[in-house]
Amino acid sequence: MSTASQQFLTFVRKEFAHVLRDRKTLLILFGLPVVQIIIFGFALTNEVKNSRILIVDNARDEISAEIISKLEASRYFDLERGQHTNQQIGQVFKEGKIKLAVVFPADFSGALLHFNYAPLQVIADASDPNSANTLTNYLANIVSDYQLEKFGGQKIPLQIGTEVRMLYNPQLKGAHNFVPGVMALVLMLVCVMMTAVSIVREKELGTMEILLVSPFRPELVILSKAVPYLILSLVNVTSILLLSVFVLDLPVKGSLFLLFAESTLFIITCLSLGLFISVRAQTQQTAMLISLMGMLLPTLLFSGFMFPIENMPKILQYFSNAVPAKWYYIIVKAIMIKGLGFPAIWRETLILLGITIFFLTVTLKNFKIRLT
Repeated sequence: MSTASQQFLTFVRKEFAHVLRDRKTLLILFGLPVVQIIIFGFALTNEVKNSRILIVDNARDEISAEIISKLEASRYFDLERGQHTNQQIGQVFKEGKIKLAVVFPADFSGALLHFNYAPLQVIADASDPNSANTLTNYLANIVSDYQLEKFGGQKIPLQIGTEVRMLYNPQLKGAHNFVPGVMALVLMLVCVMMTAVSIVREKELGTMEILLVSPFRPELVILSKAVPYLILSLVNVTSILLLSVFVLDLPVKGSLFLLFAESTLFIITCLSLGLFISVRAQTQQTAMLISLMGMLLPTLLFSGFMFPIENMPKILQYFSNAVPAKWYYIIVKAIMIKGLGFPAIWRETLILLGITIFFLTVTLKNFKIRLT
């Protein structure tokens, strides 16, 4: 083993020692009240608005046109029309383009007028059970209002039945939404906060001077800070997956290797962000404050885990694209819940890779080899 490799392993072991000895409880700092009020005022809502739904009108008659017009007038839905087969509808769901599909059968009006009952098929993406439930309830209420408006004055037992089908999560278990969100939140907080204080700690303890006068290259110093947290975070991923499978009864439907590979990329993204904070901050308290305020709230609000992003103003929707947890949350749901492969998540993967490269590059350029 070369001298550089031995030095690198020595620094990695030193970082592991720091982690294992530090038993202090991580302080959770609250953000400025004004910032919280503004962000929560926009994001904290139980409504689901502007959700894209697919309309497949095989009937093309007066009643189906009137119902579609009612849906279009609603602020809850953004309509996309098309003549899709069942297989094509499934593919659109896999691509994540829609939240709901409404299928009118060919003889919709005829069945309603002659047999007093017409089925209306509603297909929902139940990988997010709360949104799926809310959207199907919205649609059922709109259809019910239409029936009262159209036939309310007549004692005719005409009924439009909505046949709801929940994809990916038929039982509407909360774990399908909870587990991917917790994975994103835990990895983001642990990786960013722990690495954010690593270099600052060396400055405060006075050991950074020893590192800087050593023949050890700056990029290896930074890398040695990240390796222990990468390993510990992968252990966290493993424990979360074991709990989800054996305790929450939520198996991994897609490739386990792909899920770990994407998790590793997200961990490296978080580590690079934490290292960037670390080289810019002057004290551990400052680094922790920036980590919590900069990561905790955006992860909770803008990842799609707790609140639908489409409900927010456009400027906040654009801001959410800069939050790495949003893309990882989409990736985990696609692999773990929907059982999709890399072709379905390549765009999100490239975005995470780009964020990682950006922060690693900026970190290396901002790492000062002189303390004064």
